[in-house]
Amino acid sequence: MQWLMNFRVLRGILKSFHGFHPAPQRLCSRFLSGPGAPSWNDYVRPKEFNFASYVLDYWAQMEMEGKRGPNPALWWVNNQGDELKWSFREMTDLTRRTANVLTQTCGLQEGDYLALILPRVPEWWLVAVGCIRTGIIFMPGTTQMKAKDIVYRLQASKAKGIVTTDTLAPVVDSLASEYPGLKTKLLVSDQSCKGWLDFRSLIKSASPDHVCIKSKTLDPMAVFFTSGTSGLPKMTKHSHGLALRSFLPSCRQFLKLKTSDVFWCPSDTGWIMSMLGSLLEPWTAGSTVFVHHLSPFDPKNMIQTFFKYPITYCLAAPSVFRMILQQNSTSLRFPTLEHCCAGGEALLPEEQEQWRKQTGILLYQAYGQSETGVTCGIFRGMKIKPGSMGKAIPPFDIQIIDDKGNILPPDTEGILGIRIKPVKPLGLFMCYENDPVKTEEVECGDFYNTGDRATVDTEGYFFFLGRADDIINASGYRIGPSEVENALAEHPAVAESAVVSSPDPIRGEVVKAFIVLTPKFLSHDRDQLTKELQQHVKSVTAPYKYPRKVEFVPVLPKTITGKIKRSELRKKEFGQM
Repeated sequence: MQWLMNFRVLRGILKSFHGFHPAPQRLCSRFLSGPGAPSWNDYVRPKEFNFASYVLDYWAQMEMEGKRGPNPALWWVNNQGDELKWSFREMTDLTRRTANVLTQTCGLQEGDYLALILPRVPEWWLVAVGCIRTGIIFMPGTTQMKAKDIVYRLQASKAKGIVTTDTLAPVVDSLASEYPGLKTKLLVSDQSCKGWLDFRSLIKSASPDHVCIKSKTLDPMAVFFTSGTSGLPKMTKHSHGLALRSFLPSCRQFLKLKTSDVFWCPSDTGWIMSMLGSLLEPWTAGSTVFVHHLSPFDPKNMIQTFFKYPITYCLAAPSVFRMILQQNSTSLRFPTLEHCCAGGEALLPEEQEQWRKQTGILLYQAYGQSETGVTCGIFRGMKIKPGSMGKAIPPFDIQIIDDKGNILPPDTEGILGIRIKPVKPLGLFMCYENDPVKTEEVECGDFYNTGDRATVDTEGYFFFLGRADDIINASGYRIGPSEVENALAEHPAVAESAVVSSPDPIRGEVVKAFIVLTPKFLSHDRDQLTKELQQHVKSVTAPYKYPRKVEFVPVLPKTITGKIKRSELRKKEFGQM
């Protein structure tokens, strides 16, 4: 393939590795004294921090000194058998070239916004780190976006540049009249496109000499667009503190990554999970980031990948693990896999147990949002409580609060809140850009209101109940959808379910379950099966939670990250669609 040949040529350029500037000596003593081991506490707030110079350049220096093993920094493969491996030295060189392309060729400056809409290709990592080196604020976006999604993001951010593929380039060009503000357009493709700069050609000829900016820890670094229950997606703005948080001792203890680990996070590049799991967390520890292009996503392909490559750690949405389990593979005993963690949505206890039985590996859980990054989780080696999303990860002080910001006692349902006063913790978003009203709305006393309802037990384990807007109020009883979904998952007829509120003339709202059946039950009588499932829920949880309405569906509506679109189902029930 021509584009892969381009990268092979590029690797030839790197043999001399000229222009390399070692990481400052202070990195060894202050930030990464010994591979993977920070020497500071969870609440330190240095004035300056830049992931590119403090992490990437550090590990490049360790490689030069022979203090890191032979594993690559980035290991990329695709379905066609193509494979690419870059060391940290090569990543440092390439991202410095990228920084020069962005600033010298494109004329972008610190504080400018750049839309980064690429699939899982190596250039995504080059552009992301190149932006960090220069102070350009990058905005990851999924390649599944349509024209209206892209133009909204460009208009909302007043973006000066965009990096995308030949598939989306014509879409961007069609938006010129609606948004004429693009200063530069970079194309990642073997094909040329009129009016677009060829990123691959430019990076080959760019200088590898670049001095990273001295960014303040609280300077803006990236923006993630996150959807709410109403209105257009919000611009969730993060500082360099998001990257710094990966250094903190508690975050390092959460994953306990080693330089020998090969870390795979198959999340879409448009989401914060990809930023955390495919860049910040593994590279902070000096681990290998493994990337499979996976276009389209295929659980059978994932199973083959686990057997073929020495992957030791996987971080993914629960739906990924669920789909792997549903493949009825003869064996899921992956030879090198040591640790798995699910995040992004609720994980069912039954799925945890099934994964353990079939793989021999415990499935841990983490919780977070676009606004927060990883907030709490089951630390590696910590006791797993079925259904719990773990304990708070410092510096976050997490409490269950009421709608006034008062802390509630253990085992009491309330809002999951993160303390932001007197000092906002590192890693929490700066604001919703250009929307002070919505930024203020999520402040609840001394806390950030996550909008999620949960409980916490006396040992500090948190249990997710659902989004505040997902909670069902039936005849005065408050019911979290995950409670009912967990109960339904224990029945062999249920492959997947989504529970929402449904209007009722007597009770106001009742519980309704949308159910995808397993193949063995597709031919069963639906009325009889409805009664059986209702009785089953009554037998395993409080009877008032049982679904009074049941609808069998072939598939559930989901986001591109695999999350169930309960809001879509709820609108359908209340006649808003």
